[in-house]
Amino acid sequence: MDRRSFVTGSALGLAGIAASGAIAGVALAEEAAATEAPAATATAAEGALASAGVSIPDAAPAWLGAEPEVADADITATYDCDIFVVGAGCAGSAAAVTAAELGLNCITVERAACVPETREYLCGVNTKYTAGEEPVDTGKLLNEISRYSSGKADRDLIKMFIDNSAETVEWVGSYLEAAGKECVIDVPSDHATGGTDYYLPVVQHDWEPSYTYPMRNDLFMEKAAEEGNAVLYNCKLVKLIHDEEGVKGGICDYEGNLIQINAAHTVIATGGYGANPEMMMALQPDTVHCTTACSYHGLDDGSGIKAGIWAGGSKQPDATPMIFDRGAVVPGQNAGYELCDDGVFRFPGKNYQLNIGSQPFLKVNRDGKRFANESTPYDNMLFATRRQPGGVFCQVFDGNCDEDIVRFSMIGCASYTTAMVRDAGFTAEEFISMDGGDGLFVKADTLEELADKLGFEGDAKDTFLATCEHYNELFDAQKDDDYGKEDYRLSELRTPPFYGCWYGASLLGTLDGLNINAKMQVLDADYNVVPGLYAAGDASGSFFYTNYPEYIPGLAACRSVTEGRQCVKMIAEDAGLVAGAEKTQVEAPVATPAVADCADGTYTGSAEGIGGTLNVTIEISGGKLTVTEIGPNYETPRYPGYGAIENGTFAEQIEAAQSDQIDGVTMATVTTGAIKRALRDALLQAAK
Repeated sequence: MDRRSFVTGSALGLAGIAASGAIAGVALAEEAAATEAPAATATAAEGALASAGVSIPDAAPAWLGAEPEVADADITATYDCDIFVVGAGCAGSAAAVTAAELGLNCITVERAACVPETREYLCGVNTKYTAGEEPVDTGKLLNEISRYSSGKADRDLIKMFIDNSAETVEWVGSYLEAAGKECVIDVPSDHATGGTDYYLPVVQHDWEPSYTYPMRNDLFMEKAAEEGNAVLYNCKLVKLIHDEEGVKGGICDYEGNLIQINAAHTVIATGGYGANPEMMMALQPDTVHCTTACSYHGLDDGSGIKAGIWAGGSKQPDATPMIFDRGAVVPGQNAGYELCDDGVFRFPGKNYQLNIGSQPFLKVNRDGKRFANESTPYDNMLFATRRQPGGVFCQVFDGNCDEDIVRFSMIGCASYTTAMVRDAGFTAEEFISMDGGDGLFVKADTLEELADKLGFEGDAKDTFLATCEHYNELFDAQKDDDYGKEDYRLSELRTPPFYGCWYGASLLGTLDGLNINAKMQVLDADYNVVPGLYAAGDASGSFFYTNYPEYIPGLAACRSVTEGRQCVKMIAEDAGLVAGAEKTQVEAPVATPAVADCADGTYTGSAEGIGGTLNVTIEISGGKLTVTEIGPNYETPRYPGYGAIENGTFAEQIEAAQSDQIDGVTMATVTTGAIKRALRDALLQAAK
């Protein structure tokens, strides 16, 4: 193992949502002295609404919508299992592989065509890897996480994580080390940060080389399949099966066929709702108004959370984003959604995360004024930015930036910039270019020229130049009398060239999912257990409230993995499930037709990509397939999938394979999967 100091109100059920009055347009029964009892056939959600005196037709907010109705005659196949896991991301893959290790009969469904992206970094408390470091004070950590949540988090859930995180990390290590990777820990510097007293424990782990195949989720899902458990890709949850006794499985769309999966235990692990603009605008307006870029999974649309609410569960009421101050944009760009030509709302940034944005250089608003301590957790800076014109800030530094970055000694993933400058030999300018900053950062020989290039005019330009001069005075005094930033994180603006860039937030995801207890059981609006229903990872709530604890790095990902693993272990123990159950075999969907079996003509297939619907148009003539168009290309420009569409790589692979069996491109699993699904859709249309 290497050691290094850097790293490459009430619950909202349907009734609670309406009664909270937090959502515009929600109809409330203001005076409900006489409320009719719910009909015997009412769903659990309808019953909750009716008993609360809420008008059912008007109560549900637009983002929730109505639960789909599925007729029995539309079900093409039915399967039985002990545990049904919905989602194969960080939480779902951990649940699936744990079930496989325990010899349980588990079916896992994943709406993407392959294993979703793995968030690599894990927070483990007092693991074997950190044995040489100062031990974590577990009581202090429990109270620190609770303090971040303003005391709203479930202490028992946090304690469950702390007590089991070391086992989780060491278990993950057994898979990754067998694959030839080596554990590295992130050791925070022994100096103050954040402008006040934060707890900075040694907890973050990753395995190098990181973000290269095979990653953790890949290994987990491969193991689950090897043990004989069914893993269904391109399989989307439509609704849960539920009645007054609880949840009993779900109905899924599997390659266009509706299948029913019966299970006594259903685990929702579908992620948050960052990719759902309607939910974001309704539930997290402050986040939207300071966000310029996305770094979430494109399929995190809140569908699992909504299914849980329809089945009687409740949602955490407090909006809780995971946002980093790295959403670089061009001068003049406002934060917030833009309505694109295809009718979809998207954030304007083309670079999903420009890491240097988290460095604590001078940051000013459009009036040229400094407005906060730049050396605070990412979301602190961003919510201060929410109050500024356009919801954006401008970061400014000078030719001494390389030395400044090393001295700042950032922790967590912000230390990526530190590592590249201090250890990998990059200059800051070279790193910015490598990280996708070309065309976003501006460079000038004087501060006045920089102000012009950044778009400052008139009084704003005068204020900007005066702010820079005042910041130099703070540096000379080595004391920030304005906002209390640590003296070692002050820097001067005197040595050309000068650099600047505008930013908003990059949205990584949402953390306010279904309310759960320490056994990951979903709770209703009165905090009673919904029998048979569990949630883990970002589809769940009750752990984080209003913010993400940046100075406990790796907490979000390891919380997901630990919850997924412990959920299944607790289910097995409580239900008395033992190894040896016969594994359910799920019939494969209709095979993709061969080109030779397709009729001549032009066909367009569609699938969900990172940024929205992705179409593949093909022409078939004389038994030969030609790609005529792939688009619109709303994939993330920094990811290889965007370029593979633009430069014709995907089209070339399809034409070479004459089928949907293409290799795709690395670091673009969602886009590759969408291309393959859209091509399959087109070929199914063309089948004779």
